[in-house]
Amino acid sequence: MKVLKTLVMAGLVGLMALTGATVAASEGEKQKVVYHVNGDNPKQQAGALRNIQNHINAVGKDNLDLRVVMHGNGVSMVLLPEHLKNVKGFKAANADPQMQARIDGLKDQGVAFKVCANTLNGRKVSRENDLYMVEESDIVTSGVAELAILQGQGFSYIKP
Repeated sequence: MKVLKTLVMAGLVGLMALTGATVAASEGEKQKVVYHVNGDNPKQQAGALRNIQNHINAVGKDNLDLRVVMHGNGVSMVLLPEHLKNVKGFKAANADPQMQARIDGLKDQGVAFKVCANTLNGRKVSRENDLYMVEESDIVTSGVAELAILQGQGFSYIKP
């Protein structure tokens, strides 16, 4: 019985959230979402990018303000494989052509990718030389601080 109550409550909360998102979108308010990436598993990163595309498909790119914040090992998503030897503390560099195409497709739909300056500095990563398509404006002082700032601004937090 307790499990049934929990499932019913979870369903109601999910329905309320979905209804709220629909209402917000219909009233011209964008759904604000931040995806948090801090792991270096390429399959998980690709899965996160698929989740983001599914999110866009469900809500519509014009109804979203969607950001991806990478820090720590998550920066491997935009680390060029041929530059792995130039940096310290990374086991993987996942910005192969397939990952690049996924990132480009999401950027074309308005997704902003933010990268932690603390990670870049601490691991001796050059934004200009070692990363795929990361502009100066994509750098945030601290990935975790950026997550907190965005949540304080009403962004929903998703950790795929």
